[in-house]
Amino acid sequence: MASGRIIFLNGTSSSGKSSIARELLDILDDGVFFHLAIDNYNAMRSKRELGAEELDAALRRTRMGFHRSIAAMAEAGNDVVVDHVLSEPWRLLDCLTVLRPEDVLFVGVHCPPDELVRRELARGDRPQGLAAHQYDLVHGHGDYDLDCDTSVASPRECAQQIKEFLPNRPSPTAFARLRRRHLTDTRELPTT
Repeated sequence: MASGRIIFLNGTSSSGKSSIARELLDILDDGVFFHLAIDNYNAMRSKRELGAEELDAALRRTRMGFHRSIAAMAEAGNDVVVDHVLSEPWRLLDCLTVLRPEDVLFVGVHCPPDELVRRELARGDRPQGLAAHQYDLVHGHGDYDLDCDTSVASPRECAQQIKEFLPNRPSPTAFARLRRRHLTDTRELPTT
């Protein structure tokens, strides 16, 4: 069975990842795609109040489980659109470890800080300053297969750009390049 394709959208909170993902599900017509979003995994957690240390541990486990569920869906032959915020270096390293790099189209979802602030205020469901805090962290690795700027293109236009790029993924992919750069002992990495 062939592995599924992974369209991995990485950007700050309020950058437009979820909107692009919804549009991709609407326009992609060469397979069955599933939208896997970290926000959905966070929403599944029980609502009991946790201390800071316990919450940090729970969030780390949640993200690790999310990464492995992406891998499992793709390994079973499913195509997925991933909506994630790689705001801590270990998150990217974990994804590089568990996802097959040749299956991943890594898309940077960009938006200028002033527009992120405006969107956060308009949404009202995110802590103010979250996107600004994430801004430099999320794209710090500096390598994508494709970039989208949601301040100049609509979510539909970004989705169309991704759809047109998908059949022409580069070789090596950004994930393959990042894996070589950040994970030095490739003998321990899965190859399938």
